[in-house]
Amino acid sequence: MTDGETDYFRRIVDRDALADYLSAELGAHGGTYEVEHHQEGHSNETLFVTWGDEELVIRRPPPGKTAENAHDVLREFRVVDALQGTDVRVPETVLSCEDHDVLGADFYVMKRMQGDVLREDEPERFGTTGRRRQVGEELVDRLAEIHAVDYEAVGLEEGDFGYPPGFTERQVRRWSEQLTWAFEVTAEEREVETLYDVMSWLQDNVPEDPPATLVHGDYKLDNVMFATDEEPRINAVFDWEMATLGDPFTDLGWMLSYWWDGKDPEPPESTDSLSSTFMTREGYPTRRELVDRYEARTGLEFENERFYRVLAVYKLAGLGEMFFRRYLEGNSDDPMYPKMRHGVPALAQRAQRIIDGEEPL
Repeated sequence: MTDGETDYFRRIVDRDALADYLSAELGAHGGTYEVEHHQEGHSNETLFVTWGDEELVIRRPPPGKTAENAHDVLREFRVVDALQGTDVRVPETVLSCEDHDVLGADFYVMKRMQGDVLREDEPERFGTTGRRRQVGEELVDRLAEIHAVDYEAVGLEEGDFGYPPGFTERQVRRWSEQLTWAFEVTAEEREVETLYDVMSWLQDNVPEDPPATLVHGDYKLDNVMFATDEEPRINAVFDWEMATLGDPFTDLGWMLSYWWDGKDPEPPESTDSLSSTFMTREGYPTRRELVDRYEARTGLEFENERFYRVLAVYKLAGLGEMFFRRYLEGNSDDPMYPKMRHGVPALAQRAQRIIDGEEPL
Protein backbone atom coordinates (compact mmCIF):
# COMPACT_ATOMS: atom_id res chain seq x y z
CA MET A 1 0.00 0.00 0.00
CA THR A 2 1.40 3.42 -0.94
CA ASP A 3 0.78 6.70 0.84
CA GLY A 4 -2.66 8.09 0.09
CA GLU A 5 -4.22 4.77 -0.90
CA THR A 6 -7.58 4.12 0.70
CA ASP A 7 -9.60 0.94 0.96
CA TYR A 8 -11.88 2.34 -1.76
CA PHE A 9 -8.91 3.09 -4.04
CA ARG A 10 -7.76 -0.53 -3.71
CA ARG A 11 -11.29 -1.69 -4.61
CA ILE A 12 -11.22 0.13 -7.95
CA VAL A 13 -7.62 -0.50 -9.02
CA ASP A 14 -5.07 -3.26 -8.56
CA ARG A 15 -1.87 -1.39 -9.37
CA ASP A 16 0.16 -4.53 -10.08
CA ALA A 17 -2.46 -6.15 -12.31
CA LEU A 18 -2.91 -2.89 -14.21
CA ALA A 19 0.85 -2.54 -14.67
CA ASP A 20 1.06 -6.06 -16.08
CA TYR A 21 -1.78 -5.33 -18.51
CA LEU A 22 -0.34 -2.02 -19.72
CA SER A 23 3.11 -3.54 -20.11
CA ALA A 24 1.69 -6.27 -22.33
CA GLU A 25 -0.32 -3.81 -24.44
CA LEU A 26 1.86 -0.69 -24.54
CA GLY A 27 5.34 -1.84 -23.60
CA ALA A 28 7.37 -1.08 -20.48
CA HIS A 29 6.84 2.25 -18.74
CA GLY A 30 10.55 2.95 -18.31
CA GLY A 31 10.39 3.65 -14.58
CA THR A 32 7.48 6.08 -14.29
CA TYR A 33 4.19 4.56 -13.19
CA GLU A 34 1.62 6.50 -11.17
CA VAL A 35 -2.11 6.05 -10.61
CA GLU A 36 -4.39 8.76 -9.21
CA HIS A 37 -8.11 8.56 -8.47
CA HIS A 38 -9.87 11.55 -10.03
CA GLN A 39 -12.88 12.22 -7.78
CA GLU A 40 -14.68 15.08 -9.53
CA GLY A 41 -17.26 12.89 -11.30
CA HIS A 42 -20.16 11.15 -9.58
CA SER A 43 -20.85 8.13 -11.81
CA ASN A 44 -18.15 6.00 -13.44
CA GLU A 45 -14.74 6.09 -11.81
CA THR A 46 -11.87 7.93 -13.49
CA LEU A 47 -8.20 7.15 -12.94
CA PHE A 48 -5.27 9.26 -14.14
CA VAL A 49 -2.30 7.09 -15.08
CA THR A 50 1.24 8.18 -15.86
CA TRP A 51 2.91 5.45 -17.93
CA GLY A 52 6.37 6.58 -18.86
CA ASP A 53 5.92 9.59 -21.12
CA GLU A 54 2.21 8.87 -21.65
CA GLU A 55 -0.54 10.61 -19.68
CA LEU A 56 -3.57 8.33 -19.76
CA VAL A 57 -7.10 8.17 -18.38
CA ILE A 58 -8.90 4.97 -17.37
CA ARG A 59 -12.68 4.79 -17.08
CA ARG A 60 -14.30 1.95 -15.13
CA PRO A 61 -17.65 1.44 -13.36
CA PRO A 62 -17.96 1.78 -9.59
CA PRO A 63 -17.64 -1.38 -7.49
CA GLY A 64 -20.67 -3.23 -6.20
CA LYS A 65 -24.07 -3.83 -7.72
CA THR A 66 -25.28 -1.15 -10.15
CA ALA A 67 -28.53 -0.54 -12.00
CA GLU A 68 -28.68 -2.30 -15.36
CA ASN A 69 -26.99 -0.29 -18.19
CA ALA A 70 -26.12 2.56 -15.80
CA HIS A 71 -22.30 2.30 -16.05
CA ASP A 72 -21.52 0.77 -19.44
CA VAL A 73 -17.96 1.93 -20.06
CA LEU A 74 -17.46 -0.28 -23.12
CA ARG A 75 -20.41 1.43 -24.74
CA GLU A 76 -18.71 4.72 -23.90
CA PHE A 77 -15.51 3.47 -25.54
CA ARG A 78 -17.40 2.38 -28.63
CA VAL A 79 -18.91 5.79 -29.32
CA VAL A 80 -15.75 7.78 -28.49
CA ASP A 81 -13.77 5.46 -30.76
CA ALA A 82 -16.36 5.85 -33.54
CA LEU A 83 -16.17 9.64 -33.32
CA GLN A 84 -12.41 9.79 -33.92
CA GLY A 85 -11.90 11.93 -37.02
CA THR A 86 -15.34 13.59 -36.94
CA ASP A 87 -16.12 17.22 -36.02
CA VAL A 88 -17.04 16.08 -32.51
CA ARG A 89 -14.20 16.84 -30.11
CA VAL A 90 -13.30 13.71 -28.17
CA PRO A 91 -10.09 12.36 -26.60
CA GLU A 92 -7.97 9.84 -28.47
CA THR A 93 -8.88 6.26 -27.54
CA VAL A 94 -6.11 3.75 -26.71
CA LEU A 95 -7.45 0.42 -25.36
CA SER A 96 -10.56 -1.33 -24.08
CA CYS A 97 -10.57 -4.35 -21.78
CA GLU A 98 -13.25 -6.91 -20.85
CA ASP A 99 -10.91 -9.05 -18.73
CA HIS A 100 -12.14 -8.67 -15.14
CA ASP A 101 -8.93 -10.24 -13.82
CA VAL A 102 -7.26 -6.85 -14.35
CA LEU A 103 -9.49 -4.41 -12.45
CA GLY A 104 -12.51 -6.50 -11.57
CA ALA A 105 -14.63 -4.79 -14.21
CA ASP A 106 -14.66 -3.62 -17.83
CA PHE A 107 -12.56 -0.52 -18.48
CA TYR A 108 -11.03 1.50 -21.26
CA VAL A 109 -8.01 3.73 -21.73
CA MET A 110 -7.75 7.06 -23.53
CA LYS A 111 -5.19 9.83 -23.75
CA ARG A 112 -5.44 12.61 -21.21
CA MET A 113 -6.43 16.07 -22.42
CA GLN A 114 -5.24 19.34 -20.89
CA GLY A 115 -7.50 22.28 -20.08
CA ASP A 116 -10.18 23.49 -17.71
CA VAL A 117 -13.48 21.89 -16.73
CA LEU A 118 -15.89 24.50 -15.42
CA ARG A 119 -17.56 23.10 -12.32
CA GLU A 120 -17.81 25.52 -9.44
CA ASP A 121 -16.50 28.67 -11.10
CA GLU A 122 -15.06 30.20 -14.26
CA PRO A 123 -11.33 30.55 -14.98
CA GLU A 124 -10.10 34.08 -14.41
CA ARG A 125 -9.36 34.51 -18.12
CA PHE A 126 -13.05 33.97 -18.94
CA GLY A 127 -14.25 36.65 -16.51
CA THR A 128 -15.45 39.23 -19.07
CA THR A 129 -18.93 39.61 -20.50
CA GLY A 130 -17.73 38.77 -24.01
CA ARG A 131 -15.94 35.58 -23.00
CA ARG A 132 -18.77 34.49 -20.75
CA ARG A 133 -21.10 34.67 -23.72
CA GLN A 134 -18.59 32.62 -25.73
CA VAL A 135 -18.64 29.91 -23.05
CA GLY A 136 -22.37 29.44 -23.55
CA GLU A 137 -22.10 29.64 -27.33
CA GLU A 138 -19.30 27.04 -27.40
CA LEU A 139 -21.40 24.72 -25.27
CA VAL A 140 -24.37 24.95 -27.62
CA ASP A 141 -22.32 24.75 -30.81
CA ARG A 142 -20.55 21.56 -29.72
CA LEU A 143 -23.92 19.98 -28.90
CA ALA A 144 -25.16 20.93 -32.37
CA GLU A 145 -22.11 19.13 -33.84
CA ILE A 146 -22.99 15.96 -31.94
CA HIS A 147 -26.54 16.08 -33.22
CA ALA A 148 -25.30 16.60 -36.80
CA VAL A 149 -23.22 13.38 -36.88
CA ASP A 150 -24.11 10.89 -39.61
CA TYR A 151 -24.23 8.14 -37.02
CA GLU A 152 -24.57 5.22 -39.42
CA ALA A 153 -21.58 6.44 -41.43
CA VAL A 154 -19.36 6.16 -38.33
CA GLY A 155 -20.63 2.68 -37.46
CA LEU A 156 -23.32 3.49 -34.90
CA GLU A 157 -26.15 1.80 -36.71
CA GLU A 158 -29.83 2.10 -35.90
CA GLY A 159 -31.07 -1.15 -34.42
CA ASP A 160 -27.61 -1.92 -33.04
CA PHE A 161 -26.36 1.14 -31.17
CA GLY A 162 -29.82 2.59 -30.56
CA TYR A 163 -33.51 2.53 -31.45
CA PRO A 164 -34.87 6.05 -32.11
CA PRO A 165 -38.55 5.03 -32.48
CA GLY A 166 -40.13 5.21 -29.03
CA PHE A 167 -36.91 6.54 -27.48
CA THR A 168 -38.47 9.34 -25.43
CA GLU A 169 -41.18 7.13 -23.97
CA ARG A 170 -38.53 4.56 -23.08
CA GLN A 171 -36.53 7.26 -21.32
CA VAL A 172 -39.44 7.91 -18.99
CA ARG A 173 -39.94 4.19 -18.39
CA ARG A 174 -36.24 3.42 -17.92
CA TRP A 175 -35.62 6.19 -15.44
CA SER A 176 -38.73 5.18 -13.56
CA GLU A 177 -37.25 1.69 -13.36
CA GLN A 178 -33.93 3.12 -12.13
CA LEU A 179 -35.78 4.98 -9.40
CA THR A 180 -37.70 1.86 -8.45
CA TRP A 181 -34.41 -0.06 -8.22
CA ALA A 182 -33.00 2.60 -5.89
CA PHE A 183 -36.19 2.72 -3.80
CA GLU A 184 -35.69 -0.96 -2.93
CA VAL A 185 -33.10 0.25 -0.41
CA THR A 186 -33.66 3.98 0.06
CA ALA A 187 -37.38 3.73 0.92
CA GLU A 188 -36.34 2.28 4.26
CA GLU A 189 -34.69 5.65 5.00
CA ARG A 190 -37.33 8.07 3.60
CA GLU A 191 -39.97 8.29 0.85
CA VAL A 192 -40.09 10.85 -2.00
CA GLU A 193 -43.80 10.93 -2.83
CA THR A 194 -43.56 13.87 -5.26
CA LEU A 195 -41.56 11.75 -7.67
CA TYR A 196 -44.58 9.52 -8.25
CA ASP A 197 -46.59 12.58 -9.31
CA VAL A 198 -43.80 13.67 -11.65
CA MET A 199 -43.59 10.15 -13.05
CA SER A 200 -47.31 10.20 -13.91
CA TRP A 201 -47.09 13.65 -15.52
CA LEU A 202 -44.18 12.58 -17.73
CA GLN A 203 -45.98 9.41 -18.80
CA ASP A 204 -48.99 11.51 -19.84
CA ASN A 205 -47.00 14.15 -21.76
CA VAL A 206 -44.46 12.29 -23.91
CA PRO A 207 -44.01 14.20 -27.23
CA GLU A 208 -44.79 12.35 -30.44
CA ASP A 209 -42.38 11.89 -33.38
CA PRO A 210 -39.29 13.82 -32.22
CA PRO A 211 -36.24 13.95 -34.53
CA ALA A 212 -33.56 11.24 -34.31
CA THR A 213 -29.84 11.95 -33.85
CA LEU A 214 -26.80 10.73 -31.97
CA VAL A 215 -27.50 11.59 -28.33
CA HIS A 216 -24.72 12.18 -25.78
CA GLY A 217 -26.93 11.43 -22.80
CA ASP A 218 -25.04 13.52 -20.20
CA TYR A 219 -24.18 16.74 -22.00
CA LYS A 220 -23.49 19.63 -19.63
CA LEU A 221 -20.91 22.27 -18.85
CA ASP A 222 -18.75 20.11 -16.57
CA ASN A 223 -18.58 17.26 -19.10
CA VAL A 224 -16.61 19.37 -21.57
CA MET A 225 -13.09 20.72 -21.35
CA PHE A 226 -11.99 24.18 -22.42
CA ALA A 227 -8.51 24.48 -23.92
CA THR A 228 -5.93 26.64 -22.19
CA ASP A 229 -6.39 29.41 -24.78
CA GLU A 230 -7.43 32.89 -23.67
CA GLU A 231 -10.59 32.68 -25.77
CA PRO A 232 -13.11 29.99 -24.71
CA ARG A 233 -12.74 26.93 -26.95
CA ILE A 234 -13.95 23.43 -26.08
CA ASN A 235 -11.31 20.83 -26.95
CA ALA A 236 -12.99 17.68 -25.61
CA VAL A 237 -16.40 16.26 -24.71
CA PHE A 238 -16.33 13.56 -22.02
CA ASP A 239 -18.61 11.01 -20.29
CA TRP A 240 -20.33 9.23 -23.17
CA GLU A 241 -21.53 6.23 -21.14
CA MET A 242 -25.22 7.09 -21.79
CA ALA A 243 -24.77 7.81 -25.51
CA THR A 244 -27.32 6.32 -27.90
CA LEU A 245 -29.50 7.16 -30.88
CA GLY A 246 -32.68 9.02 -30.05
CA ASP A 247 -34.31 12.35 -29.28
CA PRO A 248 -31.81 15.26 -29.36
CA PHE A 249 -34.08 17.42 -27.20
CA THR A 250 -33.34 15.16 -24.24
CA ASP A 251 -29.72 16.37 -24.49
CA LEU A 252 -30.81 19.99 -24.73
CA GLY A 253 -33.18 19.68 -21.77
CA TRP A 254 -30.45 18.02 -19.72
CA MET A 255 -27.93 20.77 -20.53
CA LEU A 256 -30.49 23.42 -19.58
CA SER A 257 -31.24 21.76 -16.24
CA TYR A 258 -27.67 22.57 -15.16
CA TRP A 259 -27.71 26.12 -16.54
CA TRP A 260 -28.98 28.44 -13.82
CA ASP A 261 -30.74 31.71 -14.71
CA GLY A 262 -30.78 34.83 -12.58
CA LYS A 263 -34.56 34.56 -12.22
CA ASP A 264 -34.35 31.09 -10.67
CA PRO A 265 -34.64 30.41 -6.94
CA GLU A 266 -31.41 29.60 -5.12
CA PRO A 267 -30.64 25.87 -5.32
CA PRO A 268 -30.86 24.06 -1.98
CA GLU A 269 -27.59 23.37 -0.19
CA SER A 270 -28.17 19.62 -0.51
CA THR A 271 -27.80 19.84 -4.31
CA ASP A 272 -24.98 22.39 -4.40
CA SER A 273 -22.63 20.00 -6.20
CA LEU A 274 -25.27 19.63 -8.96
CA SER A 275 -26.19 23.30 -9.13
CA SER A 276 -23.31 25.69 -9.81
CA THR A 277 -24.71 29.18 -10.36
CA PHE A 278 -21.76 31.20 -11.69
CA MET A 279 -23.49 31.36 -15.10
CA THR A 280 -25.97 33.86 -13.62
CA ARG A 281 -23.21 36.51 -13.82
CA GLU A 282 -23.41 39.32 -16.33
CA GLY A 283 -22.56 38.21 -19.85
CA TYR A 284 -23.58 34.57 -19.71
CA PRO A 285 -26.47 33.71 -22.05
CA THR A 286 -29.84 32.91 -20.51
CA ARG A 287 -31.47 29.52 -21.07
CA ARG A 288 -33.74 31.16 -23.63
CA GLU A 289 -30.73 32.52 -25.54
CA LEU A 290 -29.06 29.10 -25.49
CA VAL A 291 -32.20 27.57 -26.98
CA ASP A 292 -32.37 30.27 -29.66
CA ARG A 293 -28.77 29.56 -30.68
CA TYR A 294 -29.36 25.81 -30.72
CA GLU A 295 -32.40 26.23 -32.97
CA ALA A 296 -30.41 28.49 -35.32
CA ARG A 297 -27.49 26.03 -35.49
CA THR A 298 -29.57 22.89 -36.01
CA GLY A 299 -32.73 24.07 -37.77
CA LEU A 300 -34.74 22.19 -35.11
CA GLU A 301 -37.53 23.77 -33.10
CA PHE A 302 -37.44 23.02 -29.38
CA GLU A 303 -41.08 22.23 -28.81
CA ASN A 304 -42.42 20.84 -25.51
CA GLU A 305 -39.60 22.50 -23.60
CA ARG A 306 -41.37 22.00 -20.27
CA PHE A 307 -41.51 18.22 -20.77
CA TYR A 308 -37.80 17.97 -21.60
CA ARG A 309 -36.74 20.11 -18.64
CA VAL A 310 -38.95 18.10 -16.28
CA LEU A 311 -37.54 14.86 -17.69
CA ALA A 312 -34.01 16.15 -17.10
CA VAL A 313 -34.67 16.99 -13.46
CA TYR A 314 -36.47 13.65 -13.01
CA LYS A 315 -33.37 11.89 -14.36
CA LEU A 316 -31.21 13.91 -11.97
CA ALA A 317 -33.42 12.72 -9.14
CA GLY A 318 -33.05 9.16 -10.43
CA LEU A 319 -29.28 9.46 -10.46
CA GLY A 320 -29.33 10.99 -7.00
CA GLU A 321 -31.43 8.16 -5.64
CA MET A 322 -29.13 5.56 -7.17
CA PHE A 323 -26.19 7.40 -5.63
CA PHE A 324 -27.98 7.36 -2.27
CA ARG A 325 -28.54 3.61 -2.53
CA ARG A 326 -24.87 3.04 -3.28
CA TYR A 327 -23.96 5.16 -0.24
CA LEU A 328 -26.31 3.19 2.01
CA GLU A 329 -24.82 -0.07 0.75
CA GLY A 330 -21.23 1.15 1.30
CA ASN A 331 -20.31 1.12 -2.38
CA SER A 332 -18.97 4.68 -2.70
CA ASP A 333 -16.81 7.13 -0.80
CA ASP A 334 -18.17 10.13 -2.74
CA PRO A 335 -19.08 12.83 -0.17
CA MET A 336 -21.94 14.02 -2.36
CA TYR A 337 -23.87 10.76 -2.12
CA PRO A 338 -25.17 11.07 1.48
CA LYS A 339 -26.45 14.56 0.62
CA MET A 340 -29.00 12.91 -1.64
CA ARG A 341 -31.06 12.05 1.44
CA HIS A 342 -32.36 15.62 1.15
CA GLY A 343 -31.13 16.42 -2.37
CA VAL A 344 -33.50 14.08 -4.20
CA PRO A 345 -36.62 15.49 -2.49
CA ALA A 346 -35.38 18.97 -3.44
CA LEU A 347 -35.00 17.88 -7.08
CA ALA A 348 -38.50 16.41 -7.01
CA GLN A 349 -39.85 19.76 -5.88
CA ARG A 350 -37.94 21.50 -8.69
CA ALA A 351 -39.51 19.17 -11.26
CA GLN A 352 -42.92 19.98 -9.83
CA ARG A 353 -42.18 23.73 -10.08
CA ILE A 354 -41.40 23.36 -13.78
CA ILE A 355 -44.62 21.40 -14.31
CA ASP A 356 -46.58 24.13 -12.51
CA GLY A 357 -44.94 26.90 -14.58
CA GLU A 358 -43.11 28.33 -11.57
CA GLU A 359 -39.64 27.88 -13.13
CA PRO A 360 -39.99 29.08 -16.74
CA LEU A 361 -37.46 28.67 -19.54
